[in-house]
Amino acid sequence: MNKVLLPVVLLLMSAAPAVTAAPAPAPPTGWKAGAASVDITPTHPVRLSGYGNRTEECAQVAYRLHASALALQWQKDAAALIVTVDNCGVPAALRTEVLKRLAAAGSPVADERFALHSTHTHCAPMLKGVLPFLFGADLSAEHQEHVDQYTEDLTAKIVQAVTTALGKMEAAKLDWGSGRAYFAFNRRLKTPTGFQNAQNFSGPTDRALPVLRVKSADGQRLIATHASYACHCTTLGENEIHGDWAGMAQAEMNLRFPGSVCLFAIGCGADQNPYPRRETRFVMEHGIEAAKQIVSAINKPMRALTGPLNCATSHVELPFDKLPTTEEWQARTADKNKWVAHHARKHLEMLGRGERIPTALPYMVQVWNYGTDLLTINLPGEVVVDYSLRFKREFDEARTWVNGYTNDVPCYIPSQRVWEEGGYEAAGAMTYYGRPTRFASGIETIISGAVKSLVPEEFISRRLQPAPLPLGDNFISGE
Repeated sequence: MNKVLLPVVLLLMSAAPAVTAAPAPAPPTGWKAGAASVDITPTHPVRLSGYGNRTEECAQVAYRLHASALALQWQKDAAALIVTVDNCGVPAALRTEVLKRLAAAGSPVADERFALHSTHTHCAPMLKGVLPFLFGADLSAEHQEHVDQYTEDLTAKIVQAVTTALGKMEAAKLDWGSGRAYFAFNRRLKTPTGFQNAQNFSGPTDRALPVLRVKSADGQRLIATHASYACHCTTLGENEIHGDWAGMAQAEMNLRFPGSVCLFAIGCGADQNPYPRRETRFVMEHGIEAAKQIVSAINKPMRALTGPLNCATSHVELPFDKLPTTEEWQARTADKNKWVAHHARKHLEMLGRGERIPTALPYMVQVWNYGTDLLTINLPGEVVVDYSLRFKREFDEARTWVNGYTNDVPCYIPSQRVWEEGGYEAAGAMTYYGRPTRFASGIETIISGAVKSLVPEEFISRRLQPAPLPLGDNFISGE
């Protein structure tokens, strides 16, 4: 039997090199990357955040929620993490706890190298410390217990996503490009009686939908995509769990590219709403439109990113306007508006305990630059669109990406223009966030100064000249 098989074996061996020649190894890129996503849908009834008219806990899941992590490393530098969470707003305290647990588990991540983005869906569970006065009344003990439990569950799940992403790191290629989406419109409509929350066709918007593409070193496999768009996640208003349009965009990308992870963040969309809205079909349409823009961007020529990935932060304080007196707080407790009255009572309770009402808000600006190829600016809070438009004017628009809702969501962050105009984003929303009053004039100058102090001169003094790029050899259709 051996004598019969031997010639065949020899023939196969001699033919093998011509048929199964091993591909040439991919050239080193300098990057390593890993991505992971975990389900963060609550397993128990819990109050949802975003809208103050909800009075009952929610157990109905229309679409599941996720937290996703993307770990990036340039050569032998420390890893940096991009994390997105389907939630109205993840507070700085939760972020700090995540970093603490990662360090305790032997996977420390530097504060400046950790960017945590909230999608701001208004159909996700309330978290401890965010919009504490949203309902105009204290939560019952049972409801508060469920909120606290979900806050703990989410903290553990984010740690899990980050740890998994770090453990999956491999040689990778990074590129970036941009699409454009058209479902966001300015929502500050001027009327004879003030600013109304309604579609303003002539108001400022930011149509850009920047996209980061992460592929395996050989370019054959899509590891992750990261994108953002300046728009509220307020298509839906029902008391049921849903990721809104950002969640649907991520779901659509997962269907098109199984095995990859899509991380969607929100730009400076505090004064931008999705239109049309308030019907389930619209949330599908907006999510699919956003996903199509990601697919379009990654299938067009993109700009390769090189390192190093430099990460920096600056801590400033944003002063509040003149605080109400004790007498003014007491008078407000009789206000017919239950939210105003509750807000006043809670501040009187603080004074009664001998606590100091803060005169300023601590605020952390975060700036990353990928060599000289891309500048990303991450700002906490509900940041109005004027900030992204300003930074793109001041720096190189072709290489600048600005996000809001990052690392903390303490309140709205108005520009000087919006502050002077007044209205919900300038002052009214501070009641729900538990802030004592609106900001003082001039916070835009403080924030822009902090950002500029961190931006490399390269992005200030030089403007990129767009040039045609050759189509890459790894077209990823996803259609």
